[in-house]
Amino acid sequence: MKKSFLTIVARITVKEEHTEFVKAELLKLLDVTRAEEGNISYDLHQDNENPNVFLFHEKWTNRELWQKHMANKYLAHYLKVTEDKVEEFVLSEMTEIGN
Repeated sequence: MKKSFLTIVARITVKEEHTEFVKAELLKLLDVTRAEEGNISYDLHQDNENPNVFLFHEKWTNRELWQKHMANKYLAHYLKVTEDKVEEFVLSEMTEIGN
């Protein structure tokens, strides 16, 4: 039986004047998150048409370890320093259903 993982898709739209700052802060999250227990993949993308839009595609072994990630100090720092610089944040918890 195929193991079911938690997939997270997070879409972040940044205020135009803050794009480079937020991008730099997002990039800081990559290595520390990839080293976390339960992380399978943590990939950051930037929209080709609108550089103010970023997308994280993440895969976790389970929701509990993803929740632990959501409470870590690195993410708390990111949220604090980008608080007034993000226009929209949409997060989806998903389950892969086929491949």
